[in-house]
Amino acid sequence: MASSSSQNVFNTLRKVFPSYSISLTNQEIAEKIAKTLINGGLKPLETTPYLLFNLNSQITQLVLSNPRVPPHSGLIFFNFLRRNQSLASYRPDLQAHVTLIYRLYEARKFAQLKNMVNCMVTCDYFRCSVSGIVASFEDGYKNNSKFAEKLCDMLLRVYADNRMFDEALCVFHYMDQKGFEIEERSCFVLLLALKKSDRMDSFFGFFDRMVQKGVEITVYSLTVVIDGLCKRREVEKAKALMCKLAGRGIKPNAFAYNTLMNAYIERNNFEAVHEILSLMDKNHVGYNATTYTILIQWYASSGKFEEAERLFEEMCNRGIEPDIHFYTSFINWTSKFGKMKRALELFDEMTERGLVPNAYTYGALINGLCKAGQMEAAGMLVNEMQSKGIDANQVVFNTLMDGYCKKGMINDALRLQIVMEEKGFKPDVFSFSTIASGLCRLNRNNEAKTLLLTMAERGVAPNLVSFTTLIDIYCKEGNFVEAKRIIQDMEKKGEKPNIVTYNTLIDGYIKQRKMKEAYKLKDEMEDKGIMPDSYTYTSLVHGECVAEKVDEALKMFNEMPRRGLTRNVVTYTAMILGLSKEGRADEAFNLYDDMIKAGLTPDDRVYSSLVSSLHTTKP
Repeated sequence: MASSSSQNVFNTLRKVFPSYSISLTNQEIAEKIAKTLINGGLKPLETTPYLLFNLNSQITQLVLSNPRVPPHSGLIFFNFLRRNQSLASYRPDLQAHVTLIYRLYEARKFAQLKNMVNCMVTCDYFRCSVSGIVASFEDGYKNNSKFAEKLCDMLLRVYADNRMFDEALCVFHYMDQKGFEIEERSCFVLLLALKKSDRMDSFFGFFDRMVQKGVEITVYSLTVVIDGLCKRREVEKAKALMCKLAGRGIKPNAFAYNTLMNAYIERNNFEAVHEILSLMDKNHVGYNATTYTILIQWYASSGKFEEAERLFEEMCNRGIEPDIHFYTSFINWTSKFGKMKRALELFDEMTERGLVPNAYTYGALINGLCKAGQMEAAGMLVNEMQSKGIDANQVVFNTLMDGYCKKGMINDALRLQIVMEEKGFKPDVFSFSTIASGLCRLNRNNEAKTLLLTMAERGVAPNLVSFTTLIDIYCKEGNFVEAKRIIQDMEKKGEKPNIVTYNTLIDGYIKQRKMKEAYKLKDEMEDKGIMPDSYTYTSLVHGECVAEKVDEALKMFNEMPRRGLTRNVVTYTAMILGLSKEGRADEAFNLYDDMIKAGLTPDDRVYSSLVSSLHTTKP
C-alpha cells in the first residue's frame, strides 16, 4: 500500500508534467496501463505514476475489460487501486467489480470469483445493493444467462456467509423470477446460516419457499430442518415432514433418524422411539456410532444395563468403533448407578483401544467412586489425571469435597478447598453448600452457619440448597422466626422454596412438638402449588405418633395412597411403633403383613415393638 510520501510524489509529478496526461485520451491511457501490466506487471506503474494522474472509471473499465490483460493481472491492478490510499478517488466502482468478475468467470477462476463477489457486497467505500448489482450485470451481460445464473448463485452464498439474509432472499426471489436454476447446495448454505444465527422463523420460511419453488431437496437440508423442528419441540411435525419427503424419493439417513429418536427420548416417548427404530429397519438404514450411543445411553440411564450391554456387543461386532464420547457417556451412567466395577472395566478397555480419556471421562469415574465412598481410589484417579497433563477442574474438586463430606472426612474436604483456591479456582455456591452440609452432619452447626452467612461477603450468591441448609440449622436451634425469615429472603431474591425446603421446616416444627405450625405450613405449601410428598407425610405420621395421637397418624397414613404417595420403611415403622405403644397389636401386626407384602424389610425396632404390643394393655 502506498504511503503518504506516494501522494507527495504524485503531486510533484503533476507540477512537473501538468499537461502530459491531458494530451492523451482515455483509450490511450488505458492502452499504456494495459501494456505496462502485460509486460512488467504492477511495479512499473508504482515507479511511473504519471499514467494514473487522470485515472477515472472509464479508464479502469477499459483496462479490466481488455482481453489482452490476463485476469490475474487485472486482479492485481484492481487490488492496487482498491487498497492504495493515495488513489482513494480512483477506487473501482460497481461496474469495475462486475467486469472483473466476468473475466474470472470466463477463465473459470471460481475461487477468485467468489472472493471478488465477497469484496463487492462488503465494499466499505460504496453502497452495493442487490438491485444495483443485478442492474449492472443485466445491462452489460444480458445475453449471457449462464454468467448471470452463476453470479446469482455466488451472491446467494456470499450474502449467506456474511449474514446478509434480506439480500440473500432477494437474490433467491430474482433467480426464481428469471427462471434460473437454483442450486440446492447454495440454499443449504443459507439454511445453515439462518439456523446458526437463530433466525428460526426465516429458516423455516425459506425451506418452505425451497419446496414451493421446486428446488431439489437433499437429505442434508431435510436433516437440518428436522433438527430445527425438534429443537422447537415440534417433533411430530418433523416426523411428518420426513415421511412426506420420503414419499418424494428423499430417503432419510441415519442422522435424520437419530435426531428424531433423540427428541422422542428427551420427551420419554418410548413407543415413538421404537417406531423410529422400526422405520430404520424397514428402510434398510443401518445404525451408525451416534445411533448406538443414543440407544445405549437411553438404556443405561433407565437402568437397563443388560440391554445396553447387548447393544454395545452388537455395535462392536458390526465393526463400529466406539469413540471417546461414547465411552464417557457409558462410564457416566454405569458410575451413577453404582456399577463401579463395570465403569472401571470400560475405562481400561477405552485406553486399550488407544482412546485418550479427557476431563469429562475422569470426572464421571471420580464422581462414581466418590458416591461409592471409595475416596482413596478417587484420589488416585485425580493424581493419574494430573500426571497425564489433564488438570482437575472445579467440578472435580467439588465432587471430591462432596465425597469427603459424606464420609465425615471434613478436614480432608477443607484441605482440598485450600488446594483448589491455590490452583486459581474460587469456591462457588456448591463448594460452600457441600462443606456446610458436611459440618452439619458432624453437628458443627455454628461453623456451618457462619460459613453460609459469610458466603455473600465473598461474592457468592446463595442458592436453594444453601438456603435450605441454613433453615435446617435454625430449626435445630429452635429459632423458627429466623427460619421463616430465610424463606421470605429467598423469595425476595428470586429463589422459590421447593418441597425439600418446606419439609425441612415442617420436620423442624414436628421435632419441637409444634404440630399445629407444621400443618399450617403444609397448607401454605399446597396453596403455593407445592404438593406434599412421602417425606412430608412420614414426618407428620411420626409427629402424631410421638404426640400419642395415633388416630390422627392413621388418618395421614391412609391418605398417602389416595394421593399417589408410596409408604416406605420409615413410614410403616413409625406407624407400627405408634400402634404398638398403645397396645393395638392386631392393627400393628396387620401393618407388618402389609409391609412385608410391599417388599419392605423391617428392622429390629419393629420386631421389638410388635412383641411389646402383646404385653401392653390397650386403653
